[in-house]
Amino acid sequence: MEKTAKIFIVGDKSIVGSALIQYFRSCGFANILSESVCSIDLLDQYSVYSFFKSARPEYVFLTYVVSGGIAANIEYPADFIYRNLQIQNNIIHNSYQFGVNKLAFWGSSCAYPRDCPQPIKEEYFLTGELERTSEPYAVAKIAGMKMCQSYCRQYGVDYISLIPATIYGPNDDFELESSHVIPSLIKRFHEAKEDDEPSIVVWGTGEPRREFLFIDDAVDAGIFLLSRYSMPEIINVGCGEDISIKGLAELIKEIVGYEGQVLFDKSKPDGAPRKLLDNSKITDLGWKARVSLGEGIRQTYNWYKETLVCAY
Repeated sequence: MEKTAKIFIVGDKSIVGSALIQYFRSCGFANILSESVCSIDLLDQYSVYSFFKSARPEYVFLTYVVSGGIAANIEYPADFIYRNLQIQNNIIHNSYQFGVNKLAFWGSSCAYPRDCPQPIKEEYFLTGELERTSEPYAVAKIAGMKMCQSYCRQYGVDYISLIPATIYGPNDDFELESSHVIPSLIKRFHEAKEDDEPSIVVWGTGEPRREFLFIDDAVDAGIFLLSRYSMPEIINVGCGEDISIKGLAELIKEIVGYEGQVLFDKSKPDGAPRKLLDNSKITDLGWKARVSLGEGIRQTYNWYKETLVCAY
């Protein structure tokens, strides 16, 4: 990819979108476009059409636009399915209409069946029922990946679909109503430590297991696949290890330095029992995650203290 290439990052407020913008800028790319910079209403067909017609982006990264943890999925199912479907439909179709060289669609492990064999292989896609708490979001992501595959097969375009493990890191969403588990726990443990609270309560039993991918590794994988992968079939991106929610809570508690008790509210939903991706497809291409979970959480917590806590 030449440094003068026009790169359109969709979802510039998301952790992935903002990190991609930072990466390309640091590498000297001069033409980085996003919905905020270009004043695009991603939900409006004409606004997206007009942008593609005038800007003619060459590469498109369609990252997360509307996403969140269990609580947000339960609270805003209509927003999650409508906004994601509408936006990705507009972006994918106009990418085809205006001859984008390559599009990378960021899917979600929520798109896999709830009770998949572990680790989850790409071939398990659409083989069973989805986890109900995240079903609207998952359906939107499934539609996006299937749309990319359909355009590849009918029009011969070069669109790829990544399914990453749960991404976390600096610039994540730390709002408790919408955040995923790592930023939510970091914020809650930090505030409990500052307020000298004797305990905090975590949703669920603590038994489900999750795989997490640090944002630097996620961006690295996306750039790697842009030049190394040109197949319509989905491809997993993860670190190859998972941890229980209870183990994650204890790890974050230790890193934050909170000395109180961690309680689990078993009346709250757990979500899928386990989500560990089979990474053999991408590792066979020569890519591997580099940042351990402990180191990634330390970096994320330091960023949170320096950027968000110090801002108040």
